[in-house]
Amino acid sequence: MKEIREKIKLLLNDRQLKKKALFTLVIFLFFRIFAFLPVSVINLTKLRLLFSQNQFLSLLDIFSGGTLVNFSVMALGLNPYINASIILQLLSVIFPQLEKLAKEGEYGRFKMNQYTRFLTVPLTIIQSIGIFVLLKNQKIVGSLSPLEFFSFILTLVAGTFILVWFGELISEFGLGNGISLLIFVGIVGRAPIIFGRTLTVLNQESVFNLLIFSIVSVLVIGLVVFINEAVRKIPVYYAKRIKGNRVYQGATNYLPLKLNQAGVIPIIFAVSFVLFPQLVGNSLRYVKNPTFAGFGTFLANAFNPSGFFYNFFYFLLVIGFTFFYTVVVFNPQKISEEIQKYGGFIPGIRPGIMTKQYLEKILYKITSVGALFLGFIAIMPSIVSAVTNIQGLVIGGTSILIVVSVVLETFKTVEAQLVMKSYDKFVK
Repeated sequence: MKEIREKIKLLLNDRQLKKKALFTLVIFLFFRIFAFLPVSVINLTKLRLLFSQNQFLSLLDIFSGGTLVNFSVMALGLNPYINASIILQLLSVIFPQLEKLAKEGEYGRFKMNQYTRFLTVPLTIIQSIGIFVLLKNQKIVGSLSPLEFFSFILTLVAGTFILVWFGELISEFGLGNGISLLIFVGIVGRAPIIFGRTLTVLNQESVFNLLIFSIVSVLVIGLVVFINEAVRKIPVYYAKRIKGNRVYQGATNYLPLKLNQAGVIPIIFAVSFVLFPQLVGNSLRYVKNPTFAGFGTFLANAFNPSGFFYNFFYFLLVIGFTFFYTVVVFNPQKISEEIQKYGGFIPGIRPGIMTKQYLEKILYKITSVGALFLGFIAIMPSIVSAVTNIQGLVIGGTSILIVVSVVLETFKTVEAQLVMKSYDKFVK
């Protein structure tokens, strides 16, 4: 706690970092203001009644930061953008041209971001139409003229892109990853309501169940911090080198492999994917065509948040995305080439292909542990409900994981910038 206070003090004393922090807070303020600007054609009283009776919509609202229950102009949140990002990353594995483009430095990142925004547009329109059909069937929105319908869709598309723009502004001029921070703010913004609902449920239960819930919550927070900070250090030795007239002494370094290499990204990706089928199902189940209605009913029932298939599919998605994203951010081939290039070697392992195979073996082992942990955290609310027989728990391991992970990553970003500042003094 003392170390955290010292870091905050250093942050406040640094003019540039203080500007970044204030800029980030201003963007947060604008985000929360937009979260309470409702779309005019919505009956908010009926909408909130529907959310109180539907566990799926309540879960969706948590990740939208309350923009959905208020049906603000940002009601769809960042889901379309995240889905577009997932699709492009999957396509980059299939198409070598996209993979090559993604590795072309600043230009490649710019083009990939541009393609992601282009793909976000049709995805946002599809989700907007799905939401409209769902609300119309629930009589939350009445019949609209073509111009009103077009305005409804355009408003939701604009809201999503304003939110994406906010995220990019934070990433460029603020502190940390903008998209993750906006999701974090959305969850924290709904925290008082979430805790209130959860306590209401727990007050109706026995003291024993309340004790179990409290212990599990503390353990989850502790485990999240432990897994996020856990690192496997692989020693790398560098031999003495002669370059020109200079002799460079050998050195010993460590290659840090995090147990959770992918961070919170797999959870965010999996949530976006696992919520989409029920959104489609809820939209189709009320159409007049019996085939589509039957398929919609099947999807809505199969992907019920308290059902087995939903949690099983969610668990597999988290594990799959953890491995996928780890492969994207950590390339054993490139790392082994860099080690060999600078005359380094891992004790007992030959440089080159043997080093690559060794790193892959270690990476897959530790990623398996991290992936299973993330999968367990994702489905933990259902497990706790089954063990304690408490239905309707709103606080989940996913929300806790995102909040704790984003806080840790932001502190690391601040710490890294403070370290850079201290080196700048020596350069001057």
